[in-house]
Parts: sequence; C-alpha cells; structure tokens
Amino acid sequence: MAELSTVVVGAGFSGLCAGIELRRAGIEDFVILEKADRIGGTWRDNSYPGAACDVPSHLYSFSFEPNPQWSRSYGGQAEILAYLEHCADAYQLRPHLRLGTEVDSAEYDEPSATWTVRIRGGAPLVARSLILGNGPLHRPAIPELPGRERFAGPAFHSSRWDHGYPLDGKRVAVIGTGASAIQFVPEIAPRVARLSVFQRTPPWIVPKSDRPISRLERWLFEHVPGTHWLRRAALYWLFESRVLGFAFPRVNRLAERVVRRHLVRSVADPTLRRQLTPTYRLGCKRVLISSDYYPALTRPNVELVTEPIAGIEPAGVRSRDGVLHPADAIVYGTGFQVADYLSAMRVVGAGGRELDEVWRASVRSYLGITVSGFPNLFLLFGPNTALGHSSMIFMIEAQTRYVVQAIRAMQRNQLASLDVRPGVEQAFHAWIARKLERTVWTSGCTSWYQAPAGDVLLWPSFTFEYWRRTRRLDLRDYEVRAIARSISRADLTSSSSAAI
Repeated sequence: MAELSTVVVGAGFSGLCAGIELRRAGIEDFVILEKADRIGGTWRDNSYPGAACDVPSHLYSFSFEPNPQWSRSYGGQAEILAYLEHCADAYQLRPHLRLGTEVDSAEYDEPSATWTVRIRGGAPLVARSLILGNGPLHRPAIPELPGRERFAGPAFHSSRWDHGYPLDGKRVAVIGTGASAIQFVPEIAPRVARLSVFQRTPPWIVPKSDRPISRLERWLFEHVPGTHWLRRAALYWLFESRVLGFAFPRVNRLAERVVRRHLVRSVADPTLRRQLTPTYRLGCKRVLISSDYYPALTRPNVELVTEPIAGIEPAGVRSRDGVLHPADAIVYGTGFQVADYLSAMRVVGAGGRELDEVWRASVRSYLGITVSGFPNLFLLFGPNTALGHSSMIFMIEAQTRYVVQAIRAMQRNQLASLDVRPGVEQAFHAWIARKLERTVWTSGCTSWYQAPAGDVLLWPSFTFEYWRRTRRLDLRDYEVRAIARSISRADLTSSSSAAI
C-alpha cells in the first residue's frame, strides 16, 4: 500500500483550500475525500429556498481567487457553489478528488508515524498526515420530539430539502428559527396555505443591506486595478470592527437599540413584537440578518408559535397548551450538531485515545489546528476558530497556510511526526479562556457556539490576531520525531525563524 503525503477529508471551502495550498507548495501526493457525489460542503447541502451567505460576497471568497462578477452583495447558494466548482477547476484539484468516498475511521500508527484512513466499502489509505476539513455544519440536528416518527406527511431538515415535494397550497410547520429558517420562511410563506413557525428563543435580527451589483461595478472590479481589493479591504475592516461589540458588550447597547427599532418598524402588532424580542444580549447567540423575515411573520396565513412543543402527531404538531397545529409537511430548521461534528468518524490518536472521548471532558486544541496526543493530525475550522463577526474564509486561509508549513517542515527536516506539546496546548486554552471571560458569548445564553461542557468555541479576538499567531510555524511548540536523523534545538530555532 503506497504511502501518501496527506489525506484531506471534505471538499468544501476548507478541503479545497487545503488542496490548493498543497499544490502551491509543490505537494502532489495527496487525495481529497468527499462523501457526497459533488464538492461544495455546506453550499452543496443547503439548497433550500432563499439560501444565501450572511457575509458579503467579496469577503466570502478566497483572497487569492477574487471573483469580480458576484451578482449580489450577499451571494446566493447556487452562485457560491459555482464559485467552488470554478476553484476546483482553476487549481486543477479534480485529479485529487475522490467523490462518493465516506470515511469510517482514521487511526494513528505509532511505529510508522502514519494515519490509516478506512473508507466505507473501499480499501484503506495510509498517509503521513491527515487534514480534517469536513467542517461543523454537515450533521443535521433534529430534536427527539415525542411521536416524531408517527407524522403522516413528509418531514425533512432544511439542509436535506425535499425539492420533489411541492409546498404550494400546503399546511407547513417549521420547527426552529435559526439562520436557515429566517431565509426560507419568507420564501415559502406566500406559497403555502398555512405556515406555523415554532420558536423556542427569538433571535436578534438586523436588516440585510443586500442589493444587485451593477454591470458597471462588476466591470470596474474586473478591469480597474485595485478596485476589487479596495472593496474587499473596506468590507474586511468594517466587519472586523464588529468584534468590539462582542468583546465589550456595553458597546453593543447602541446596536441593540437600532435593531429593536428595526423590529418596531417591521411588526405593528405589540403581542407579536413582544414574542420576537430577545431577552439576552445581542451577539450571545448568532446574530442573523434579514429584511423580510419579520414582514413574513405578519402575513395572515403565518402563525408564530412560542408555546413549547409537546409532541408530533400524524396530523401535525401539538404544543404544550394542548393545541394541535395541523400540518401536511414539517421542515426542521434546527441547525447542526456542531460540538460533535467529528463523531461521524472515529479518530484514534497515539495510545489508542479517541478524539471524541478526549473532547468529551474539554474541547481543547492549539490554534484550533492541532491536538496533543494526535500527531500529524490537522483540523480546519477546529475549536475556537469559528467567528461571530466576520468571514470564516479568512480563518481557513490562515489555517491551511499553517498546516502546509507544518507538512513542508516535516519533509524538509525528515520528521516522522509533529505533536503539539501539552503545555503549549494548555497555555493556548488558558489564553482563550481569559479572552472570553467578559465577552458577550459568556453573558448567560445557550447557543451552538458552546460545547456541551460549556466551553465557548469561538475565536475571541480580531481575525488579524489569529493571522499573526498562525503566520509562522514554530517547531519548538511541537514534540518532534525524526525519520533518519535527530533534530537539534538549533535546527528547530532555525526552522521557526522563517516562513516554511
């Protein structure tokens, strides 16, 4: 069995970026494994009506592959998916892709310092390093409601939208009011006979400044040097400034007043307005953007249900007050299993330790990329790298550059393995905890930003701080094992003093 340099799991933004960086570094002996029959990750799966990004298009794209032809300020699902397909072709990743290939497990072998990746229904792969780019937004979270299996009609999660079932003229129950629901509810509300929206906690919703990008603007972005870069830079610093409101919650009080005025202008009914008013601080949960969700809830055929759900019955959803809300179809807009997103595959490190078990006590890592006890394993979109204020693509690029530095350092120094030192990991975890102490994310709400044990999994600072920390690999942060020769401290100092 031939040994590969790297196996990459996932072909969304993270996995494709990893492939691009590997090829740029001259590394060709790698594969990208994708369980679906098409690339795209989140943007392949979430094809529900109205699916779009909540980060402006020019910022939600690779810095090295700008797209001057975005049609709107906020890109829609089909356009983002087409962009990813373009990137796969432009950077010649197709030969490295293995579609329809689902990973069952990955196990580290200490004697050979390699990872064995077991494929469902296929031969295993052996690689020196393993990059997990499968992301946290791919395992639907569907609540275990009593009687759920007894419902007589179709029921599906928003990320598994049943396009073959026509909702027109039907009675539809929507369970959940998160980022997906506020996009598809306005799209289906005019088409259905009756829409019952079940809300557990009202989200903070800010107006969405979306508009078509004119032909003139697109021409300028494509043909006038610097215009596209200035557009992206302006968006970056605008969104970067928002972290101040999350890091210093008092700053957000003015923003809360502005957002409440948006609610007042959109909803005249005082009872409905009260039901839609959040009782927690702005930013504690994900801040959503929409200009048409509130108006959709004021339609005569739409009902907001804030009474908890007692159970599902064949004919609909019954709330705890005893009312049965008839439904021909149920759509779950209930998000994803973020905290245990790696549970679909078994990841076993040194000493037989499983990553799921290690993280059950406390989700820990170094830079959200490496985990002590799991040599040569690199995470993309790992713990404490998600953002509440800006574009994840910036973070993904920083992570992949760091990972490829590590792989090149292993090749250059003839290293069998890199394993982050426990003390380095602990120091990073302590720094994260200190930075999070007074942020809005620890102000008392419960959200998908948190692990079951309560750890907040967001990056608690500016994204340029993350870029600074990941700009250069420092081998002194790692316990290293050589293949053919011993590595002196002078070697490590030399390797860490320059970009690798």
